[in-house]
Amino acid sequence: MADNDGYVNEQSQGDMALIKELAELCASMKEQLGQVIIGQERVIDEVLMAVLSRGHALLVGVPGVAKTLLISTISRVMDLSFKRIQFTPDLMPSDITGTDVLEEDRTTGKRAFRFVKGPVFANMVLADEINRTPPKTQAALLEAMQEHSVTVSGEEFHLPEPFFVLATQNPIEQEGTYPLPEAQLDRFIFNIIVDYPDKDEETRIIRQVTGPQIDSVQKVLDAEKVLKMQELVRRIPAADHVIDFARDITRATRPNEDEAPDFVKEMVAWGAGPRAGISLITAAKARAVLFGRYHATTADVAAVAHPVLRHRVLTTFNAEAAGIKSDQVIDMLLEKMRPAEDLDI
Repeated sequence: MADNDGYVNEQSQGDMALIKELAELCASMKEQLGQVIIGQERVIDEVLMAVLSRGHALLVGVPGVAKTLLISTISRVMDLSFKRIQFTPDLMPSDITGTDVLEEDRTTGKRAFRFVKGPVFANMVLADEINRTPPKTQAALLEAMQEHSVTVSGEEFHLPEPFFVLATQNPIEQEGTYPLPEAQLDRFIFNIIVDYPDKDEETRIIRQVTGPQIDSVQKVLDAEKVLKMQELVRRIPAADHVIDFARDITRATRPNEDEAPDFVKEMVAWGAGPRAGISLITAAKARAVLFGRYHATTADVAAVAHPVLRHRVLTTFNAEAAGIKSDQVIDMLLEKMRPAEDLDI
Protein backbone atom coordinates (compact mmCIF):
# COMPACT_ATOMS: atom_id res chain seq x y z
CA MET A 1 0.00 0.00 0.00
CA ALA A 2 2.85 2.33 0.87
CA ASP A 3 4.45 1.63 -2.48
CA ASN A 4 1.17 2.44 -4.21
CA ASP A 5 0.83 5.67 -2.20
CA GLY A 6 4.37 6.56 -3.12
CA TYR A 7 3.59 5.97 -6.79
CA VAL A 8 0.46 8.13 -6.58
CA ASN A 9 2.37 10.92 -4.86
CA GLU A 10 5.12 10.69 -7.46
CA GLN A 11 2.51 10.78 -10.24
CA SER A 12 0.84 13.82 -8.67
CA GLN A 13 4.16 15.65 -8.33
CA GLY A 14 4.92 14.88 -11.95
CA ASP A 15 1.50 16.16 -13.01
CA MET A 16 2.00 19.35 -10.99
CA ALA A 17 5.25 19.96 -12.85
CA LEU A 18 3.49 19.29 -16.17
CA ILE A 19 0.70 21.72 -15.26
CA LYS A 20 3.23 24.42 -14.51
CA GLU A 21 4.98 23.68 -17.80
CA LEU A 22 1.68 23.72 -19.70
CA ALA A 23 0.65 27.05 -18.17
CA GLU A 24 3.98 28.51 -19.32
CA LEU A 25 3.58 26.99 -22.79
CA CYS A 26 0.04 28.38 -23.09
CA ALA A 27 1.32 31.81 -22.11
CA SER A 28 3.99 31.50 -24.81
CA MET A 29 1.37 30.41 -27.35
CA LYS A 30 -0.83 33.39 -26.54
CA GLU A 31 2.20 35.65 -26.93
CA GLN A 32 2.92 34.18 -30.36
CA LEU A 33 -0.73 34.35 -31.41
CA GLY A 34 -0.89 37.96 -30.25
CA GLN A 35 1.60 38.86 -32.99
CA VAL A 36 -1.02 37.89 -35.60
CA ILE A 37 -4.39 37.97 -33.82
CA ILE A 38 -5.41 41.24 -32.18
CA GLY A 39 -7.69 40.77 -29.17
CA GLN A 40 -10.03 37.73 -29.07
CA GLU A 41 -8.50 36.52 -25.78
CA ARG A 42 -11.68 34.64 -24.81
CA VAL A 43 -11.87 32.94 -28.21
CA ILE A 44 -8.22 31.89 -28.03
CA ASP A 45 -8.70 30.47 -24.53
CA GLU A 46 -11.76 28.49 -25.63
CA VAL A 47 -10.01 27.07 -28.71
CA LEU A 48 -7.04 26.03 -26.56
CA MET A 49 -9.43 24.42 -24.06
CA ALA A 50 -11.09 22.48 -26.89
CA VAL A 51 -7.68 21.27 -28.09
CA LEU A 52 -6.64 20.21 -24.58
CA SER A 53 -10.01 18.46 -24.15
CA ARG A 54 -9.43 16.43 -27.32
CA GLY A 55 -12.57 18.00 -28.74
CA HIS A 56 -13.77 19.75 -31.86
CA ALA A 57 -15.00 23.34 -31.97
CA LEU A 58 -17.49 25.34 -34.03
CA LEU A 59 -16.58 29.01 -34.47
CA VAL A 60 -19.50 31.27 -35.35
CA GLY A 61 -18.86 34.84 -36.43
CA VAL A 62 -19.39 37.36 -39.20
CA PRO A 63 -16.87 37.49 -42.07
CA GLY A 64 -13.59 39.27 -41.38
CA VAL A 65 -13.15 38.55 -37.66
CA ALA A 66 -10.08 36.33 -38.26
CA LYS A 67 -11.65 32.91 -37.64
CA THR A 68 -9.65 31.21 -40.39
CA LEU A 69 -6.46 33.12 -39.57
CA LEU A 70 -6.75 32.16 -35.90
CA ILE A 71 -7.05 28.44 -36.64
CA SER A 72 -4.22 28.36 -39.17
CA THR A 73 -1.95 30.33 -36.81
CA ILE A 74 -2.70 27.98 -33.90
CA SER A 75 -1.71 25.00 -36.07
CA ARG A 76 1.62 26.71 -36.84
CA VAL A 77 2.30 27.55 -33.20
CA MET A 78 1.53 23.94 -32.23
CA ASP A 79 3.52 22.58 -35.22
CA LEU A 80 0.56 20.45 -36.35
CA SER A 81 -0.29 19.49 -39.92
CA PHE A 82 -3.10 21.69 -41.20
CA LYS A 83 -5.64 21.36 -44.02
CA ARG A 84 -8.40 23.78 -44.99
CA ILE A 85 -11.57 22.54 -46.67
CA GLN A 86 -13.82 25.18 -48.23
CA PHE A 87 -17.32 23.71 -47.99
CA THR A 88 -19.45 24.39 -51.08
CA PRO A 89 -22.80 23.00 -52.34
CA ASP A 90 -21.04 20.73 -54.88
CA LEU A 91 -18.53 19.22 -52.43
CA MET A 92 -18.68 15.40 -52.32
CA PRO A 93 -17.83 13.11 -49.36
CA SER A 94 -14.84 11.69 -51.26
CA ASP A 95 -13.47 15.23 -51.59
CA ILE A 96 -13.03 15.15 -47.80
CA THR A 97 -12.15 11.55 -46.95
CA GLY A 98 -10.28 10.57 -50.10
CA THR A 99 -10.99 7.96 -52.77
CA ASP A 100 -9.66 4.83 -54.45
CA VAL A 101 -7.75 5.46 -57.67
CA LEU A 102 -7.11 2.75 -60.28
CA GLU A 103 -3.42 2.54 -61.13
CA GLU A 104 -1.53 0.39 -63.61
CA ASP A 105 1.90 -1.07 -62.91
CA ARG A 106 3.88 -0.28 -66.07
CA THR A 107 6.29 -3.18 -65.54
CA THR A 108 3.70 -5.94 -65.05
CA GLY A 109 0.62 -4.38 -66.63
CA LYS A 110 -1.44 -5.24 -63.56
CA ARG A 111 -4.03 -2.83 -62.29
CA ALA A 112 -4.85 -2.18 -58.65
CA PHE A 113 -6.70 0.35 -56.57
CA ARG A 114 -4.73 2.73 -54.38
CA PHE A 115 -6.35 4.89 -51.71
CA VAL A 116 -5.51 8.58 -52.06
CA LYS A 117 -6.01 10.33 -48.74
CA GLY A 118 -8.22 13.39 -48.62
CA PRO A 119 -7.67 16.62 -46.67
CA VAL A 120 -9.23 15.14 -43.52
CA PHE A 121 -5.91 13.35 -42.95
CA ALA A 122 -4.31 16.13 -40.94
CA ASN A 123 -3.91 17.01 -37.27
CA MET A 124 -6.02 20.15 -37.56
CA VAL A 125 -8.77 20.38 -40.18
CA LEU A 126 -10.48 23.69 -40.85
CA ALA A 127 -14.00 23.08 -42.16
CA ASP A 128 -14.65 26.56 -43.54
CA GLU A 129 -18.34 27.53 -43.76
CA ILE A 130 -19.39 23.98 -42.93
CA ASN A 131 -23.09 24.75 -43.32
CA ARG A 132 -22.70 25.50 -47.05
CA THR A 133 -22.52 21.85 -48.07
CA PRO A 134 -25.38 19.28 -48.18
CA PRO A 135 -25.98 16.86 -45.27
CA LYS A 136 -24.47 13.95 -47.23
CA THR A 137 -21.10 15.66 -47.26
CA GLN A 138 -21.42 17.00 -43.74
CA ALA A 139 -22.01 13.40 -42.62
CA ALA A 140 -18.64 12.42 -44.08
CA LEU A 141 -17.08 14.18 -41.09
CA LEU A 142 -19.16 12.34 -38.46
CA GLU A 143 -17.08 9.17 -38.36
CA ALA A 144 -13.86 11.17 -38.48
CA MET A 145 -14.94 13.39 -35.59
CA GLN A 146 -16.16 10.54 -33.39
CA GLU A 147 -13.89 7.62 -34.26
CA HIS A 148 -10.81 9.49 -35.59
CA SER A 149 -10.94 7.23 -38.63
CA VAL A 150 -12.61 7.00 -42.04
CA THR A 151 -13.94 3.94 -43.86
CA VAL A 152 -13.55 3.75 -47.63
CA SER A 153 -14.51 0.67 -49.68
CA GLY A 154 -14.88 -1.32 -46.46
CA GLU A 155 -11.36 -0.52 -45.25
CA GLU A 156 -10.71 1.59 -42.16
CA PHE A 157 -8.02 4.26 -42.20
CA HIS A 158 -6.91 5.90 -38.95
CA LEU A 159 -6.37 9.65 -38.82
CA PRO A 160 -3.18 11.20 -37.42
CA GLU A 161 -3.21 12.06 -33.74
CA PRO A 162 -3.97 14.52 -32.34
CA PHE A 163 -6.96 15.21 -34.58
CA PHE A 164 -9.29 18.21 -34.42
CA VAL A 165 -12.03 19.61 -36.61
CA LEU A 166 -12.43 23.36 -36.22
CA ALA A 167 -15.42 24.48 -38.26
CA THR A 168 -16.62 28.00 -39.06
CA GLN A 169 -20.09 29.38 -39.73
CA ASN A 170 -21.39 32.75 -40.83
CA PRO A 171 -24.45 33.61 -38.69
CA ILE A 172 -25.74 36.32 -41.02
CA GLU A 173 -26.18 34.87 -44.50
CA GLN A 174 -28.34 31.73 -44.29
CA GLU A 175 -29.62 31.58 -47.89
CA GLY A 176 -28.50 28.40 -49.62
CA THR A 177 -27.10 26.87 -46.43
CA TYR A 178 -27.80 23.53 -44.75
CA PRO A 179 -28.15 23.68 -40.95
CA LEU A 180 -25.97 21.12 -39.22
CA PRO A 181 -27.93 18.11 -37.89
CA GLU A 182 -28.16 17.84 -34.13
CA ALA A 183 -26.10 14.63 -34.13
CA GLN A 184 -23.20 16.48 -35.71
CA LEU A 185 -23.58 19.60 -33.58
CA ASP A 186 -23.34 17.38 -30.50
CA ARG A 187 -19.89 16.22 -31.68
CA PHE A 188 -18.53 19.74 -31.17
CA ILE A 189 -17.44 20.24 -27.58
CA PHE A 190 -17.66 24.03 -27.99
CA ASN A 191 -19.74 26.49 -29.97
CA ILE A 192 -17.52 29.59 -29.85
CA ILE A 193 -18.93 33.01 -30.67
CA VAL A 194 -16.35 35.22 -32.42
CA ASP A 195 -17.51 38.80 -31.94
CA TYR A 196 -16.45 42.14 -33.41
CA PRO A 197 -13.25 43.70 -31.98
CA ASP A 198 -13.54 46.76 -29.78
CA LYS A 199 -12.55 50.24 -30.98
CA ASP A 200 -8.88 50.12 -29.94
CA GLU A 201 -8.41 46.57 -31.22
CA GLU A 202 -9.89 47.51 -34.60
CA THR A 203 -7.44 50.39 -34.88
CA ARG A 204 -4.55 48.03 -34.19
CA ILE A 205 -5.90 45.50 -36.72
CA ILE A 206 -6.09 48.12 -39.48
CA ARG A 207 -2.60 49.42 -38.69
CA GLN A 208 -1.08 45.91 -38.59
CA VAL A 209 -2.73 44.56 -41.74
CA THR A 210 -1.94 47.66 -43.84
CA GLY A 211 1.64 47.91 -42.59
CA PRO A 212 4.74 45.84 -43.39
CA GLN A 213 4.02 42.10 -43.16
CA ILE A 214 6.34 40.50 -40.60
CA ASP A 215 5.78 36.79 -40.02
CA SER A 216 7.65 35.95 -36.84
CA VAL A 217 5.38 33.29 -35.31
CA GLN A 218 7.43 30.58 -33.62
CA LYS A 219 6.54 26.97 -32.81
CA VAL A 220 5.87 26.34 -29.13
CA LEU A 221 4.45 22.78 -29.06
CA ASP A 222 4.47 19.67 -31.21
CA ALA A 223 2.06 16.75 -31.71
CA GLU A 224 3.74 14.58 -29.06
CA LYS A 225 3.54 17.34 -26.45
CA VAL A 226 -0.14 18.03 -27.29
CA LEU A 227 -0.99 14.35 -26.77
CA LYS A 228 0.84 14.38 -23.44
CA MET A 229 -1.11 17.45 -22.34
CA GLN A 230 -4.39 15.83 -23.34
CA GLU A 231 -3.59 12.84 -21.16
CA LEU A 232 -2.74 15.20 -18.32
CA VAL A 233 -6.17 16.87 -18.58
CA ARG A 234 -7.83 13.46 -18.19
CA ARG A 235 -5.94 12.90 -14.92
CA ILE A 236 -7.02 16.21 -13.36
CA PRO A 237 -9.31 15.46 -10.41
CA ALA A 238 -12.89 16.74 -10.21
CA ALA A 239 -14.64 16.37 -6.85
CA ASP A 240 -18.01 14.69 -6.57
CA HIS A 241 -19.84 17.99 -6.03
CA VAL A 242 -18.27 19.37 -9.23
CA ILE A 243 -19.48 16.38 -11.24
CA ASP A 244 -22.89 16.67 -9.57
CA PHE A 245 -23.06 20.34 -10.58
CA ALA A 246 -22.29 19.49 -14.23
CA ARG A 247 -24.90 16.72 -14.13
CA ASP A 248 -27.54 18.93 -12.51
CA ILE A 249 -27.09 21.85 -14.90
CA THR A 250 -27.26 19.47 -17.87
CA ARG A 251 -30.44 17.82 -16.60
CA ALA A 252 -31.95 21.22 -15.82
CA THR A 253 -31.83 22.12 -19.53
CA ARG A 254 -34.32 19.34 -20.34
CA PRO A 255 -37.92 20.62 -20.18
CA ASN A 256 -39.35 17.15 -19.47
CA GLU A 257 -37.22 16.57 -16.35
CA ASP A 258 -38.82 17.18 -12.97
CA GLU A 259 -35.85 19.27 -11.81
CA ALA A 260 -36.10 21.63 -14.79
CA PRO A 261 -37.02 25.20 -13.70
CA ASP A 262 -40.28 26.68 -14.96
CA PHE A 263 -38.49 29.04 -17.36
CA VAL A 264 -36.78 26.07 -19.02
CA LYS A 265 -40.10 24.26 -19.46
CA GLU A 266 -41.47 27.40 -21.05
CA MET A 267 -38.52 28.45 -23.23
CA VAL A 268 -36.68 25.24 -24.17
CA ALA A 269 -37.84 22.71 -26.76
CA TRP A 270 -34.93 20.26 -26.40
CA GLY A 271 -32.24 20.15 -23.76
CA ALA A 272 -28.69 18.85 -23.67
CA GLY A 273 -27.87 15.15 -23.72
CA PRO A 274 -25.39 13.21 -21.54
CA ARG A 275 -22.48 14.22 -23.79
CA ALA A 276 -22.96 17.78 -22.52
CA GLY A 277 -22.20 16.76 -18.92
CA ILE A 278 -19.09 14.90 -20.08
CA SER A 279 -18.01 17.95 -22.08
CA LEU A 280 -18.59 20.28 -19.13
CA ILE A 281 -16.27 18.28 -16.87
CA THR A 282 -13.62 17.69 -19.54
CA ALA A 283 -13.59 21.37 -20.50
CA ALA A 284 -13.55 22.41 -16.82
CA LYS A 285 -10.44 20.27 -16.31
CA ALA A 286 -8.82 21.82 -19.38
CA ARG A 287 -9.62 25.31 -18.08
CA ALA A 288 -8.08 24.46 -14.69
CA VAL A 289 -4.88 23.26 -16.38
CA LEU A 290 -4.83 26.29 -18.69
CA PHE A 291 -4.73 28.55 -15.65
CA GLY A 292 -2.20 26.45 -13.76
CA ARG A 293 -4.49 24.67 -11.26
CA TYR A 294 -4.51 20.99 -10.35
CA HIS A 295 -8.24 20.54 -9.77
CA ALA A 296 -11.47 21.50 -11.53
CA THR A 297 -14.09 23.54 -9.66
CA THR A 298 -17.74 24.40 -10.18
CA ALA A 299 -16.46 27.84 -11.25
CA ASP A 300 -14.65 26.15 -14.13
CA VAL A 301 -17.87 24.33 -15.06
CA ALA A 302 -19.82 27.59 -14.98
CA ALA A 303 -17.14 29.33 -17.07
CA VAL A 304 -17.43 26.80 -19.90
CA ALA A 305 -21.22 26.40 -19.70
CA HIS A 306 -22.00 28.81 -22.54
CA PRO A 307 -19.73 27.33 -25.26
CA VAL A 308 -20.64 23.78 -24.19
CA LEU A 309 -24.42 24.24 -23.97
CA ARG A 310 -25.42 26.99 -26.42
CA HIS A 311 -25.63 24.60 -29.40
CA ARG A 312 -27.23 21.84 -27.36
CA VAL A 313 -30.12 23.86 -25.90
CA LEU A 314 -32.84 24.54 -28.48
CA THR A 315 -35.31 27.27 -27.58
CA THR A 316 -39.02 27.19 -28.45
CA PHE A 317 -40.63 29.23 -31.21
CA ASN A 318 -42.22 31.53 -28.61
CA ALA A 319 -38.83 32.14 -26.98
CA GLU A 320 -37.23 32.94 -30.33
CA ALA A 321 -40.09 35.29 -31.18
CA ALA A 322 -39.43 37.10 -27.90
CA GLY A 323 -35.73 37.40 -28.79
CA ILE A 324 -34.57 34.91 -26.16
CA LYS A 325 -31.50 32.89 -27.17
CA SER A 326 -29.98 29.81 -25.58
CA ASP A 327 -27.26 31.97 -23.99
CA GLN A 328 -29.90 33.82 -21.97
CA VAL A 329 -31.41 30.54 -20.79
CA ILE A 330 -27.93 29.40 -19.69
CA ASP A 331 -27.43 32.72 -17.86
CA MET A 332 -30.65 32.12 -15.94
CA LEU A 333 -29.65 28.55 -15.11
CA LEU A 334 -26.26 29.65 -13.79
CA GLU A 335 -27.85 32.38 -11.72
CA LYS A 336 -30.24 29.86 -10.19
CA MET A 337 -27.85 26.93 -9.70
CA ARG A 338 -24.30 28.23 -9.23
CA PRO A 339 -22.89 27.44 -5.76
CA ALA A 340 -22.28 30.52 -3.63
CA GLU A 341 -18.62 29.66 -2.98
CA ASP A 342 -17.82 29.73 -6.69
CA LEU A 343 -19.42 32.97 -7.79
CA ASP A 344 -16.06 34.45 -8.79
CA ILE A 345 -14.93 32.83 -12.03
